[in-house]
Amino acid sequence: MPVKPEIHKRLAAIVGKDHVLTSAEDLIPYSFDGTAALTQMPGCVVFTTDAAQIPQILRLANETGIAVVTRGSGTGLSGGSLPTPDCIVLCTARMDRILELDRANLTLLCEPGVTTLAIADAATEAGLFYPPDPGSMKISTIGGNVAENSGGLRGLKYGVTRNYVMGMEVVLPDGQVMWLGNKCVKDVAGYSLKDLFIGSEGTLGLITKVLLRLIPRPATKKTMVATFGRMDQAAEAVSAIISAHIIPCTLEFLDRTTIHCVEDYAKIGLPLDCEALLLMETDGHPAVVAEEAAQMEKICRDQGCLEVRVAKDDAEGNRLAGARRSAFSALARMAPTTILEDATVPRSELARMIRFVEGVAVKYNLRIGTFGHMGDGNLHPTFLTDERNTDEMHRVEQAFHEIFDEAIRLGGTITGEHGVGLAKKGFLPKFAGDAQMRVMRELRKALDPKGILNPGKIFD
Repeated sequence: MPVKPEIHKRLAAIVGKDHVLTSAEDLIPYSFDGTAALTQMPGCVVFTTDAAQIPQILRLANETGIAVVTRGSGTGLSGGSLPTPDCIVLCTARMDRILELDRANLTLLCEPGVTTLAIADAATEAGLFYPPDPGSMKISTIGGNVAENSGGLRGLKYGVTRNYVMGMEVVLPDGQVMWLGNKCVKDVAGYSLKDLFIGSEGTLGLITKVLLRLIPRPATKKTMVATFGRMDQAAEAVSAIISAHIIPCTLEFLDRTTIHCVEDYAKIGLPLDCEALLLMETDGHPAVVAEEAAQMEKICRDQGCLEVRVAKDDAEGNRLAGARRSAFSALARMAPTTILEDATVPRSELARMIRFVEGVAVKYNLRIGTFGHMGDGNLHPTFLTDERNTDEMHRVEQAFHEIFDEAIRLGGTITGEHGVGLAKKGFLPKFAGDAQMRVMRELRKALDPKGILNPGKIFD
């Protein structure tokens, strides 16, 4: 049912009337997130500026049965922050303070609306390093990163968001506040509840503070690009690099379609006469970096690469890395609707999975550009389509089913970093199985018995 004016007044009493949006025109920007072809108008949008406001809002929602969908910058790619009809969108983007940077314990405490880039910059200024780097890091917020357990280009060596969360403050649906975790490196007192909330996509509680682990900054890095005539060669090169006990901080790939789109978009000087491009970056002690870079170059040449280009300095390295970071933006220029997907398989199955995606594109007469994190098996098949074309969108849906079924068959997963949200909940039961689905439903019901937090996401 619509959010009544009386509720608007009660919300305004909590956050101030300037922090509540109710008119249809004002609500439109909050009716969608970064997921293509999905939209739904909320009942109202509430901006919180202080953690103390959130328990009051959740108590009101619990009392009235109104759904609450939490939102940061809205960059999610699985419909996780898409409003449900007539819900309260609770936007934490204005809670954007870094509260503490503790050099002695290598931690940073912040509010959920702080951008990933602001955290990385604060760590850099202190001579430290925050590794997680999702593609949207310039605008994505840490609350969303934690809720989705976001990954990024450096995931192979440094891990994902989960590996850097030491603690958090969470508000439960009934308004209760609890602190999970601490600054201790070791802590096995009771269940690790913080890990339950990481990746829970806003369905179990609302994150109001995050305590992050920082690490010493690598002394140096070296970036290089290798091009290959066949995707199989690139995949074999990746396997050989890992087999040589080299764990680069970045090991990314672009296929031919993506290479051409990126070069047309960014004018970086990428070679266009290849089927695959590997972006490789090693960091650490200068002597180790030099040795690993030389080994990776030799491995790529042994696998028959066409060319290896080594960045002369950090500026050129950043330009080469920019080729991968701009992949989605470059592809998005090519069609009215760009659907960025996310499937992960074991590294040993990468070449097979990439060939499968290519075959699916031919079978359904679709244009797909594929790029992703080859070092950790995370592929991003990107559909260049038009949501106004009903027949084509039906073929896209069929292609999705085949790609995710194949990822599961090869021992992979339906999502490596984007989350389940609304877009992938239909694929989850096949991946998770009956027992896991039952446990997840029971956990959710125990924490949110009235079902007010992000209903309809992950599962019904």
